[in-house]
Amino acid sequence: MEMTLDKWIHIRDHKKLVTIDEAAKEIKNKLGLNVMPHNISYLVQYGRINKYKIKNRVFVDIKEVEEYYKTHIFKKREEWEQKLGFKLDWELAFDLVTEKERTKHVHRLHPYKGKFIPQLVEYFLKNYFKPGDIILDPFMGSGTTLVQALEMGIHSIGVDISPFNCLIAEVKLQNYDIKKLRSTLLDMLNKTLEHIEQRKRKEFDEEVELLIRKFNEKYFSQEYRRMLHMGKINEKEYSSRVMQEFYAKYQKLKEKYREDISEDGPFKDKSFLYMWYSPEIREEMAFYLSLINNIEDEAIKKVAMIILSRTARSVRATTHFDLATLKNPVYDPYYCYKHKKICRPVNTIAQHLKKYTYDVIERIEEFSKLRKDAYYAVFQGDSRKIDIEEELEKTNPEFFKLYQEKKIHGIFTSPPYLGQIDYHEQHAYAYELFGFKRFDRLEIGPKFQGTNKKAQEEYIEGISQVLLNMKRFLRKDAKIFIVVNDKRNLYPEIFEKAKMKVIKEFKRPVLNRTSRDRNPYYESIFEVEVE
Repeated sequence: MEMTLDKWIHIRDHKKLVTIDEAAKEIKNKLGLNVMPHNISYLVQYGRINKYKIKNRVFVDIKEVEEYYKTHIFKKREEWEQKLGFKLDWELAFDLVTEKERTKHVHRLHPYKGKFIPQLVEYFLKNYFKPGDIILDPFMGSGTTLVQALEMGIHSIGVDISPFNCLIAEVKLQNYDIKKLRSTLLDMLNKTLEHIEQRKRKEFDEEVELLIRKFNEKYFSQEYRRMLHMGKINEKEYSSRVMQEFYAKYQKLKEKYREDISEDGPFKDKSFLYMWYSPEIREEMAFYLSLINNIEDEAIKKVAMIILSRTARSVRATTHFDLATLKNPVYDPYYCYKHKKICRPVNTIAQHLKKYTYDVIERIEEFSKLRKDAYYAVFQGDSRKIDIEEELEKTNPEFFKLYQEKKIHGIFTSPPYLGQIDYHEQHAYAYELFGFKRFDRLEIGPKFQGTNKKAQEEYIEGISQVLLNMKRFLRKDAKIFIVVNDKRNLYPEIFEKAKMKVIKEFKRPVLNRTSRDRNPYYESIFEVEVE
């Protein structure tokens, strides 16, 4: 709402009103925080601070903005350091970096658990390396270090045991003919959408949606959610009773359209795909996969594989509240404890395939304008044993020649955290779709091996072997940075075995966590040198 001139004069005399851009500059100068205008806009948008509008211009009270950051940033910092008992390196928190910046361009080409944010890589590459240097990541994952290096004109080498991780990294790093890429992928999308439309169970789906809508309006209305919030309804008992009635009608619909409903579908020999996808969705994925297999351009073929894999991850037969941890496959409508109504599992890949096709093209095109002229190499293999010189000589003679002249200037990497992630299993659908060989038993510190004493000993041995092997390819003055959460204090022994010495330990607060645990959490970035 616009202010009157009198009100404006009154506020002006009692507050210091500035534009959003001016507020960002003042907070940066006064408090030393890297506040950007979009950070202030976010506070305004979500009502954290007041806005004042005159002549279509938005102003904020700088005193109010300053108080907000003092309370929510500095107070939080003080509380965390008191609980942990030591100082943290807050410039490495990147707490004012938006979700969009943390997932910029190709960094969000495909979901991947356990990757670090690009701003962390960028900080260390910018401060300790220069364009033309060569860096190495022996635990490459989805390629974050290599992407940032390419953006900064630094040559890079990545190694990972997972073939699918290597695929993600290769697709991010490849330089494409954008026009050809767009044309091929959109043609595949249109052919798949036409195929889906021809096979659509239109009448059955329309009747199911109508039945769901009627039940939600009758039994799971706004009044139901209000009563639930007040504790006047037993959610489990009530929803079970309603769903019994729903399923009686739903089964009659299935019987009516029995001939339209597939009971089998492709991928019968693939355990994960057969269990976690409906027959209809498996058939649609199989059609798109057939188009992939006909692509002659290997680089574009790999992009299409990433699009299909990303789609497959989003259309698993599960409930909205079990997406993070799969429990039991669900193919039919169900009562959703997340949305407090009847929901239905995804029954076609069409929407997701379209969304991800356009998103992937856009991200690759964006990165193509930022990437510099630098070499990169992605190797699938065991970092404990791989011979980087041999692999480089075989695959990229020009890069090998540069390597011979310079050697590797340093490492920036984050080894797997003990007992947290099974890196192959998180993409089980992709391994089955594309027939990739799995190397689960060669993972270091996987979740399936636990965190007991034996697992810790194997982890120490595994990481130290990687570091010993990588040392062979480094310059004597190489800078080595290793990002870990060493809550079991395993890395002193790892560095001793690898004959490395810690020069400095950065303690990075981790604020933007996906888990619900809000206890103070930090990562160590060890700067080490070869003894």
